[in-house]
This record gives sequence, C-alpha cells and structure tokens, in this order.
Amino acid sequence: MTQLTLLNPGAMRRVHTFSAMILLAALFMILYITLNLETASVPKAVRNDLHQQSSLWGQKNDVKTQSSTHESTTTPKPDVYNVSVSDVFRQSIPQNGAYWNRLMHSALRELDKGGNTFRHASSWPLCRENNQESLQTNVHDFTSYPFLFQNFLQVMNCRSPPVLFNQPNKCITSEGGGAVPIFLLLAIKSVPGNFERRQAVRETWGREVHQGGLQVRTVFLLGTSPQDHPDLSLLLSFEAQQFGDVLQWDFDESLLNLTLKMNMFLQWTLKHCPHVSFVFSGDDDVFMNTPALLKYLQSQEVSSKAPQLYVGQIITKGSPMRDPNNKYYIPLSFFDGPYPAYAGGGGFLYSGALLQPLYSLLSVIPFFPIDDVYAGMCFNALGVSPELHPGFKTFDIKDHDRQNLCIHKDLLLIHQRSPSQIKTLWKGIHNPLLTC
Repeated sequence: MTQLTLLNPGAMRRVHTFSAMILLAALFMILYITLNLETASVPKAVRNDLHQQSSLWGQKNDVKTQSSTHESTTTPKPDVYNVSVSDVFRQSIPQNGAYWNRLMHSALRELDKGGNTFRHASSWPLCRENNQESLQTNVHDFTSYPFLFQNFLQVMNCRSPPVLFNQPNKCITSEGGGAVPIFLLLAIKSVPGNFERRQAVRETWGREVHQGGLQVRTVFLLGTSPQDHPDLSLLLSFEAQQFGDVLQWDFDESLLNLTLKMNMFLQWTLKHCPHVSFVFSGDDDVFMNTPALLKYLQSQEVSSKAPQLYVGQIITKGSPMRDPNNKYYIPLSFFDGPYPAYAGGGGFLYSGALLQPLYSLLSVIPFFPIDDVYAGMCFNALGVSPELHPGFKTFDIKDHDRQNLCIHKDLLLIHQRSPSQIKTLWKGIHNPLLTC
C-alpha cells in the first residue's frame, strides 16, 4: 500500500495506459481467434453479411458512428455546370494517341459544348465487367500492362464503392447535435493491416484536440485487403467502433487505387464535414508537428491566400516512369506528356474552400493512377499553383539530422518514420527540457 501511494501521477497514468493496452490487445486476440474459427469455412458472401452486421452493431453502440437525423441521405454530386478548366492545364496535355490524353481532350470538348461530362457508371459490382470491351478496343496493348495497371483501368470509371465503416457524426457534437466548425481535418491514408501505425498517430500528432479554440479532427482512409491476405474486417469493426475514426470502402487496396480513395474522401467530406477550413492529406508513416502546423495556418502568410492554399514539398519537373518494374510505371500508350508541378503525396495541405471545386473537376479529369500527380492536375486545372514550404520533407532529411530534435521541432512534416520513431520524436520535441 505504501508503494502505491508513492507513485506519482505520471507513473499512475503509465500503469493505467499499459493495463488498457493489455486489455485491448486481449480483446483483439479473442475476437480475431474466435471469429476466424467461426468464419474460416464460411463462404465469402456469408462473411460479408457478418461484416455488415458487425458494422451496424458498431453504429448502434458508438455515439461517433450512430445514425443521426442531421446526416444527409444524398450523395454529393459534382457541380458540373460550374466547372472551369484553366488554359494552362489544357495546354499542358498534348493531343496525341495515348488513351488518357484522348479521354481528357474528349471531356474538354464535351465541357466546352456545355455538355454534362459526368457519366453515371454501372453499379459497383458490374462496373468492372462493363469496362472490359471498351478497354480492349481503345488500348491496343492492354494485355501487356502489369496486372495492377490492368485492374486500375478496369475500375477507372467506377466511382461508387459501398462504404463499410462510416463516421457520419465526425463533425457533429454529441450534445445538441450541432455542427462543429472544424479548423483542420487530418485525412490519413492507411491500409487495414497498419493498426500499429494508426495507433501511433492517434497517440501523437493525430490527436483530436481543441487547441486555442481550433478544432482538429482525424480520419483514416482504408480500402479492403487483397483476398490472399488475412481477413481483418471484424477487427476493423472493433477498431472503428472503439476509436470512431476509421473510414473504409469496399474497393481493393492498391497504390493505383489511391486516386479512388481521394475521390471517396472528397465525397465523404462534402457530405459530413463540408465547412472545414483546411485539409491535410498524408500517409500513416509520416511525423507531423501539429502545433507548428496550426501556428502556420493561423499566420498572416496563410490568411491572405487561404482560399487558394495548396502547399507542401513541390515536385516541379516530374515525368512518367517508363520502366515496367518501377511501382510508378506509366505506359506510353496510356499517358504521354509531362506532369504538372505537384505536392508530394506523403503530406500536403489545402484549403477547405477547394473541396467542392476539386470534387467537381473529378467528373471532368479522368482518374490517373498516381494520386499526388492527379491531385496536382486537378489543382492546376483550377488555376491553383502549388506552393513550396521548406517545413515539408516528404523525401526525408539528411542522415546526420535524423536524431536532432531541434531540427524536427522547426519542421512541419517528415516522411517515413516507424511507429516507435514517431512516438520518440513527439515526446522529444515536447520535452520541456529541450533547448533549441
């Protein structure tokens, strides 16, 4: 008893945190083992039904996923009649025989005639099959493309995957049901198996805070694991219910499907969080200095250009990779031309005022398989130029600076850190003993 009374508050918090982590891990393991034993021999269609039921259970029992009378029942539509594409973007896309270039100029001609460029694709399960004949007609070397690229092309026009886990009340208060003015929305790209990364973000820079009157909210954006991976859907159901920050749609996780993930996030935000001031888009393996980022967003430098803000580490002279072994490979028969200047996809910021224009442009500009390049195209088409900020290091920093806390304290973002490194850096830059 004497030892317990001598524990300081910090030590007690660590004990409670450790106990909670053990309990959470135990629950995860029990759920995983039990449910996998029960569903291992169950057909996929039945497993999907169980998945949906568990999702509904979570929505009924968690205030953050609970149905709300404030939730709109309609999906936001692109404002196709107010879409304007800049001359700079039009002139940057060569008119040649590449498939994407042809699609782009065809959409521009339709737009200039006052036509509706938005095409309602077939329902999600049938969409892939309906694209097959068109692809074989228009892409003469389609069968030579890598498998993932073929898969991207087959779902290139499919834009309505079912939502598996939703957070409709993310920007609504639990008391009174009123909308919360969100200053910064953190949209973090993740994959189902990356729980440890998501948890490190939750415990550090992705904490949902109310700092100086500014509300910060966090969502993790997920597709579904490949069929040859372990089925984590029931664990994700528990995670979504427990933390209230998981958004998942029923499309395959793939580097080339990140553009679709961007589309679904824009759609979700316009429906559930339309009045956000700023959006951060980034990966789950970045370290971000959230207090420094909030300070930057409140500066005079930002206030003068807030409606047109698109900032990060800028790639100014990017071009397609033509090596089929490169993960960013783009076949010449698919796209032929330079890339616009764009912010590296590891992490960048943009104004909430651009959400609707961006979403509307997605109905005109065909999906491109590299999401940060595609984002750059869309901003370019809006006439918004990317701005370089030295605090964004999406390609990391010099090796000899990686252990220097003072270097990190002055930066906004650094890409590719492990969960343990993220926690160590966060604790270090907030250490009151640190003198820089």
